[in-house]
Amino acid sequence: MANTKNITDTQERKKVKRAARKAAPAKGPRTGARGENKQKVKKAARGQSKR
Repeated sequence: MANTKNITDTQERKKVKRAARKAAPAKGPRTGARGENKQKVKKAARGQSKR
């Protein structure tokens, strides 16, 4: 992505970013599931049920 920190005009910044996104090469398909590197959370112990 182009560095747009110094551009103060919002519309101009938008144009530059959009152009950079369009020019970037395609990313390609995913190699694994989206959340495969997320830390898994263990379920808490059920304990005694309340009526």
